[in-house]
Amino acid sequence: MFLGDMIMFWPLGMVGLGFNSPWMSIQVGFGFLTLVVIFLDEIWIGMMFLWDVGCGIMSKLKYGSGFFRMRLKLPERDSTAVLHSHTPLHDEIDFEFLGGSKKTTLQTNVYTNGVGGREQRIHLWFDPTSDFHSYSILWNHYQLVFYIDDIPIRVFKNNTRLGVGYPTQGMMIEGTLWNGEGWASNGKPINWREGPFKAIYEGFKIEGCPSEGPIISKECDTSKYWWNGEEYRQLDSVQQRAYENVRRKYVNYDYCSDRWRYPVAPLECQEQ
Repeated sequence: MFLGDMIMFWPLGMVGLGFNSPWMSIQVGFGFLTLVVIFLDEIWIGMMFLWDVGCGIMSKLKYGSGFFRMRLKLPERDSTAVLHSHTPLHDEIDFEFLGGSKKTTLQTNVYTNGVGGREQRIHLWFDPTSDFHSYSILWNHYQLVFYIDDIPIRVFKNNTRLGVGYPTQGMMIEGTLWNGEGWASNGKPINWREGPFKAIYEGFKIEGCPSEGPIISKECDTSKYWWNGEEYRQLDSVQQRAYENVRRKYVNYDYCSDRWRYPVAPLECQEQ
């Protein structure tokens, strides 16, 4: 997980991945032994690391709305606290994979203007190391929807009318692999003998409205783009049933239900 504007991790170097590539490679974090291997053609990127320095890819463009999908296969070996994310930055929309148990935990989070604390976690109903699965984000003026294999697993509505933050800045797409040992695994260390740790991305689908300014271009909310259509302003009945099934069976943490952290539920939780 790359933490955007926070100072814990930042790019140490960037290398373009081919003249016409929409991606650049990045090195993330601290350490003295690293192996960053990036392979790129039209359908897949592989990356791996050996020690405390992470690696990743980042889009060259910023986007103000869109539909973003990557197919991902996680490390097969003991990958406690190795994190991966599919992350537009500044305002952040995060997929974060936490290893270290029999079931991989997927954490999602939404940051707006640097404010996060909106974590939700689910136990995946499949083995993400055995095959590729698609992880997608639909982002328009009305809602953010997180999908796994086209099944909605989280919905974050635009509730700015209630004073709830919603992404307003252009965001880049980023996928990273790094050492989250300590906070992501309840203290269980990474078994470095199982390295290198490899993640493979394929089947990129980026349909976004470019937006390079500090504030999202108004064009990104227009009917020019299919994801702004009326049918994408809320889940349909089939999607809603699938979404409720995931929440009922697989959600094991939701910030909206955490009364220790939030004695008074956040406004967006009250609306839900």
